[in-house]
Amino acid sequence: MLKLTDIHTYYELSHILQGVSMEVKEKEIVCLLGRNGVGKTTTLKSIMGIVQPRSGKIEFEGKEIIGRPSHDVAKMGIGYVPQGRRLFPTLTVHENLMMGMSNLEKASDEWKKDRQELVFSLFPILKERANQMAMTLSGGEQQMLAIGRALMGNNKLFLLDEPSEGLAEALALHFGKILSELRELGVTLLLVEQNARLALDLSDRGYVMEKGKIFFEGEPKEIRSSKEAIEKLGI
Repeated sequence: MLKLTDIHTYYELSHILQGVSMEVKEKEIVCLLGRNGVGKTTTLKSIMGIVQPRSGKIEFEGKEIIGRPSHDVAKMGIGYVPQGRRLFPTLTVHENLMMGMSNLEKASDEWKKDRQELVFSLFPILKERANQMAMTLSGGEQQMLAIGRALMGNNKLFLLDEPSEGLAEALALHFGKILSELRELGVTLLLVEQNARLALDLSDRGYVMEKGKIFFEGEPKEIRSSKEAIEKLGI
């Protein structure tokens, strides 16, 4: 579904991604792991077109997407939940969810209603908070809303950047359960996560980054059995 080949991305003169190659297949959960500052978020931004790579290829469903503006990438079916959530704080929960459909050219009222009910089935608390402004939600509720908004777009692939950041352990585990439920619905996920243990528990495969390069790749059991990978991740 998604394939990156030899991606090089810069911030001005800083060479951040140095030949990144990776793949996400349909209905997989793939995690991208590594310490702070190794290039994980830049990888997601490169996919979304927020930062344009200088060289390499990024293909989504066989189509090259480098050079496309981020709104075109979103229209192709890639949903992005950035670090920090990026909600509309003075809009209600319901209004934020509706914003998740802004890239859909045609969607019936019935389809919108069904999609919203799907989100509410995964996050019942959002239904209770539907008329509250996003800024009044707790951190965990805001993260639920950010993921729910991405789900409203009927995306084929979701990029999640640190969804458990700042959450208590019990709530982080709850998010893990929700992500597993999404996989059962046939959702494909690329997950950037500092909580390596949680990410490996959820994922089919994983990549470990170090200084802008893929250092190790494999199934969770292979990553866990690699002494060097474990040392890089600090687990």
